[in-house]
Amino acid sequence: MAARTDGIGEFAIKGNFDLDQAVVEALPIPGTEIISSHAYGMWVWARQARIVCRLPNDEIVSYFLKNDKQMSEGQFEADKAIHAVSSSFCPEPHAWGQYRKAESPTYFLLAEFREIGQQPPDARRFTSQLAELHKKSVSPTGKFGFHVTTCHGKVAQLTDLWEDSWESLYRKQLAHTFEADKQKHPDWPEFEYRKKLVLEKCIPRLLGPLQSEGRNIKPCLVHGNIWDMNTATDMETGEPFVFDGSAFYAHNEYELGSWRSPRDRLGSKTYIRNYKRSFPASEPEDMWDSRNLLYSLRCNTCAATLIPGSNYRLLVFENVGELCSRICPDDLAAFKAEPHEDDSTPAEGEMEEEEEEEEEEEQEEQEKKDDEDDDADNDNDSS
Repeated sequence: MAARTDGIGEFAIKGNFDLDQAVVEALPIPGTEIISSHAYGMWVWARQARIVCRLPNDEIVSYFLKNDKQMSEGQFEADKAIHAVSSSFCPEPHAWGQYRKAESPTYFLLAEFREIGQQPPDARRFTSQLAELHKKSVSPTGKFGFHVTTCHGKVAQLTDLWEDSWESLYRKQLAHTFEADKQKHPDWPEFEYRKKLVLEKCIPRLLGPLQSEGRNIKPCLVHGNIWDMNTATDMETGEPFVFDGSAFYAHNEYELGSWRSPRDRLGSKTYIRNYKRSFPASEPEDMWDSRNLLYSLRCNTCAATLIPGSNYRLLVFENVGELCSRICPDDLAAFKAEPHEDDSTPAEGEMEEEEEEEEEEEQEEQEKKDDEDDDADNDNDSS
């Protein structure tokens, strides 16, 4: 038996991922025999495993296990809501709970197992099913929001409230996200001013028209954090699916805000164009790109909070500036026209460091190439 190096618990079975008794008791079918439990997939914020079992009828099935220090209830409820609308588009969650044998509070999610294939999936099939989720879902209250708190990675989102106004809900959510990031990273005057303009000027201008002058939008169930590695093609069926939900009922276009991140292939024109074919842009249509930029702020600010030292804060700083230049350029210019005690920005320092690192990498690559060319020339001379 392999040495157990992952997981938390005392339940001994074949594999390298120990199972807590709470997980064993959460298996959905009584009389299930556990055959093995192995670490599975790439871990970012949580540990994961594949549990292979024999059911009472001798059928062999697998379950997916995820454990971390965050409450798993949010993901359980999010995935359950998505699975209820489209069973093929999200694995079925079976249970969530707390480990009994752990030095610190540890929670788990037990779900249907699906073998991960291509990431992200085929653009046409994936965006078509995503649009169907948005269209078919129905908010239980007819409002925007959700009934529990969900998380973006390790960052708790402001989802457990209901609002008739999408503008009102998103403003509260973005303000909450800005504040959470500020607790981790101090702001500087211009950044603080730009974020204030986004909350007070840009959101009303961009989201208010969605529900005024005879226009309206439907609260749609969104996954809430779709990026390349939260999507996949099912190896068995060939169908696209999503997982790690942080869902709530929102404007459907919010879903595409995270695709604006430079890390995602989902942000390519192919995925955006195919989604719009299935779910056309809301009116006013000419504000689509600015709304998309606005929606990207929440996702990228969460990423900045989760990954200290990354360039995400600089990206958010630039994006809030771009948004303000489109919506309230005079207000943006007013800040620059006034004297300020401290004009330095941490973002500038981060950018300079990144540029220096890039230059060093380019120089190293060039030196390596020059060495290879020299070796080739020497080989030619000797021949």
